[in-house]
Amino acid sequence: MTLRGNEAGGAEAGGAEADFALDYCPEHPLDLARTLSPLQRGRGDPTSQWMPDGSVWRTQRTPLGPASLHLEPWRSGAKETVVRARAWGPGAEWSLARVPALLGEGDDPETLDLAAAAARPVPGWPASAVAALASVQRRRPGVRLTRTELVLEAAVPAVLEQKVTGVEARRAWRRLLLQHGEVPPGPAPEAMRVVLTPEGWRSIPDHDWHRAGVGPQRMRTVRRVAAVASALERTLELGRGGPAIVAALTSIPGVGVWTAAEITQRSHGDPDAVSVGDAHLSHVVGHYVTGERTDDDGMLALLAPFAGQRQRVVRFITLSGVTGPRFGPKATIEDHRAR
Repeated sequence: MTLRGNEAGGAEAGGAEADFALDYCPEHPLDLARTLSPLQRGRGDPTSQWMPDGSVWRTQRTPLGPASLHLEPWRSGAKETVVRARAWGPGAEWSLARVPALLGEGDDPETLDLAAAAARPVPGWPASAVAALASVQRRRPGVRLTRTELVLEAAVPAVLEQKVTGVEARRAWRRLLLQHGEVPPGPAPEAMRVVLTPEGWRSIPDHDWHRAGVGPQRMRTVRRVAAVASALERTLELGRGGPAIVAALTSIPGVGVWTAAEITQRSHGDPDAVSVGDAHLSHVVGHYVTGERTDDDGMLALLAPFAGQRQRVVRFITLSGVTGPRFGPKATIEDHRAR
């Protein structure tokens, strides 16, 4: 990894001079869009916006305050990939210091060698399925696992996604941020917002949660998570994943193993966290491997040979484009906000 610059100034995105700037030159391939895609909660996410030139804007609530971050990929020479990073606001320096982790520095994708796995029997996996997944890994060498180091930022949308459709969760996230989020510093695009402080999440009135389509159970869980935000941030000191982190997260009433996995995949960069309890994931994994649907237990049995890297395997399965067959009627989205 090479960092160039780390000084203020220069012509920047949006025509405004950045508070801090650097060029990040990873020593590995980097697929910026697919590495950061798990952080975006729908196209209307007020914290993440992709631009036509392939750059991305992110807003962050850092320990030092709000920040706007602009990441622009470009090439220097024939092969070297460079990400030009610019940041504004009180949290600008903190954000730039963590750009490498955000873009997968410290992640070790070579730990999962699917090409080698394809050369030997893998319990429960047809050889063709392992070979196909190895092909996905070979075609996507720049996919890394992000680590934002912002636990509350990952926790709130994960709670909002509990037991509802993605459309409902994204709508709630967008509405709450547009109504209560902070306008970001610098030249970030219009309609972007910075996520709330822990106190901000706890102070949203009940009726605003209701109007956003968030029921009492999820509202109370968000407030509980926000109340222990500082303790949750300390779990970053425990590494990228593991039982101690899961135990800390699931000790909060309303946070189960699914929510904990959704959090650690993003804030900690956990390569092994599997979203057990997801409405569709087990069926997708089962269909990819065996051609048939399965349940959570069946999914975990299929992923067991890749213990320690199960989340990475899931990422490659989803990147393959396989979704699995749909059965039954589409979930109905009920809107109780006017009641």
